Amino acid sequence: MEAATAVSEMNASSYRVKFDKQNFLELVRIARPRIIYRRKNMHFFAYDGFVMYTDQCDNSDFSQTILDSIEFSNYQWSK
Repeated sequence: MEAATAVSEMNASSYRVKFDKQNFLELVRIARPRIIYRRKNMHFFAYDGFVMYTDQCDNSDFSQTILDSIEFSNYQWSK
C-alpha cells in the first residue's frame, strides 16, 4: 500500500459520507480497500480522510475481507 494512502486511511475524520449501493460499490472499486468493516447492516471503510458507508449492501457484494465491528459511532473515543 502506498504510504500516502495508508496515512489517509489511518487518519479518517469524524465526517461520514453515505452512499447508495451502486455508488458505494463503485467507490470500493476505486479505493480498493483490503478490509471492509460491518456493524449490523452498515458496511464502511476509511478513504480520502472520511468514513464511507452504506446500509444497502450484503457481505456477498464484496471480495474483500469483511470484519464485524461492535460499534459504529462518530463520538470521541472513551474507555
